[in-house]
Amino acid sequence: MDLCIIGSGYVGLVTGACFAEVGHHVICVDNDQRKVDMLLAGKIPIYEPGLDELVHRNVGAKRLRFTTSTQEGVDASQVVFIAVPTPPQPDGSVDMTFIEKVAREISSALKPGQYRVIVDKSTVPVNTGERVAATIRRYNPAAEFDVVSNPEFLREGCAVPDLMKPDRIVVGTSSARATDVMQRVYAPFKAPVLVTDVNSAELIKHAANSFLSLKISYINAVSAICEASGADVELVADGIGMDRRIGRQFLNAGLGYGGSCFPKDVKAFIAIADELGVPFTLLKEVERINATQLDRFLKKLRDSLWVLREKKIAVWGLTFKPDTDDVRNSLAIDLVNRLVAEGAHVTAYDPKGMEKAIEWKLIPSSVKLAKTPLEAATGAEALVLATEWKEFVNQDLAAVKVAMHTPLVFDGRNLFDPATMKQLGFQYYGIGRQAAK
Repeated sequence: MDLCIIGSGYVGLVTGACFAEVGHHVICVDNDQRKVDMLLAGKIPIYEPGLDELVHRNVGAKRLRFTTSTQEGVDASQVVFIAVPTPPQPDGSVDMTFIEKVAREISSALKPGQYRVIVDKSTVPVNTGERVAATIRRYNPAAEFDVVSNPEFLREGCAVPDLMKPDRIVVGTSSARATDVMQRVYAPFKAPVLVTDVNSAELIKHAANSFLSLKISYINAVSAICEASGADVELVADGIGMDRRIGRQFLNAGLGYGGSCFPKDVKAFIAIADELGVPFTLLKEVERINATQLDRFLKKLRDSLWVLREKKIAVWGLTFKPDTDDVRNSLAIDLVNRLVAEGAHVTAYDPKGMEKAIEWKLIPSSVKLAKTPLEAATGAEALVLATEWKEFVNQDLAAVKVAMHTPLVFDGRNLFDPATMKQLGFQYYGIGRQAAK
C-alpha cells in the first residue's frame, strides 16, 4: 500500500521504516528542512537500535522516501498517518497546535473524489478524532475521508521490535471502509487487532501509560518501606511479579519514571479527567511519589557525604533509559542539575546522550563530560548510576574502585548486586535494597 507519515521523529520515522520493511511504499513528511536533508543524505537524526539499517535498506529499495511537502504525501498515499509532537502545556493538558495545523494542511491537500484514511498516531486526548474530522470538513467540506485512531505503543530503545512484533494493534473507527483499509495496512504484522470506537482507542494509550507509571510509583513507595524495615525490594518485586495477574515488568524500584511519554501522559490523563469532571486522584498520588523519589535518593548522598558542595561526583548515564539518545525529561539530567545546584563538581558519561544534552543545553557548562565510564569515575568521591546501560554492567569494577578517591556507589537503578559490590570493596547504596552482610 501507499502510506504517508507526517512527522519524522521517534514515532514517525520508526513507523515509516517498519511499514516499508514489510513491503509498503512510504513517504515521510516533516516541516524541518534540516531533518529532511539529513535523512536524504543517509543520516539518522535519532539513535534507536536497528533503525539505521532499516532506513538505509528501504531507501535503497525505493520503498521509503522523505519530503517537506504535505501535498506530495497526501497525493501519493491511501492512508495518511499523523505522528507529530503533542507536548504538555504548563497545566498538564496537551498542546494540540501541531495536530490542528496538520489537519488544516491535510484538508487543503485533499482533492475532490480522493478518499483518504487519516490516522492519528500521535498520543492525543480523547475526542481528538472528532476535532480533526471537524477541522478537515471546515476547510474542505467536499473532502472524502475517515479519521482513525491508531495509538502507538513503542518503547524507546526497542521501538523497532515493538512495531514489527507488537502485543496488539488498536484501530479506533466506526467506518467499515476505514477498518478494511487498516486491516490491509497491518496484514503483514502477525498480531491481534482490536477494533474499537475512536474515543476508546484514544483513551487506551493514556490509560496504559498511566497504569505502567502507577506500577513504577507503587514499587518505589514499597522500596521506602523496604529500607525502613530491612527488606529487599528486589525480592519483594520478584514475589509480587510471580503472580500472573500482576507480572514482573515495571516493578523495578529506582529514581522514578521519566522520558517523553510517561510524565506527559500521566499529566494529560489527569487534565482530561479534571476536564470531564471526574478527578483522577490516584494518578495525582502517582505523580507525587515519582516527584519525591529523587529527593529520597539525594538524601542518601547527603547522609553519606554530609555536604555535597565541592564534592567530586561521577554520574553514569544521562538518557532517561538505556538504548536511546533521548534526554528529554530525564531524571538523570534532573539529578545532575540538582547536584550542581548544591555545589558538587560533576563528571558525567553516557554512551549516546551527551551530544544532545549539550546541544539542547540541558546541563550546565560546569559539568565535565568523560570519554569513558572509568574516566568519569577517576578521582570521584562518589559514583552515581543514573541510567542502566549494559555497558556499565560490563565495566571492570575493580579498576573503577582503584580509580575512585572514595569507593562510594549510589545505584539509582539497582543495577549491581550488593554482595558483589561489598566483596569488591565498595560501600554500596541501592534503592530499597538490603545492605550486604
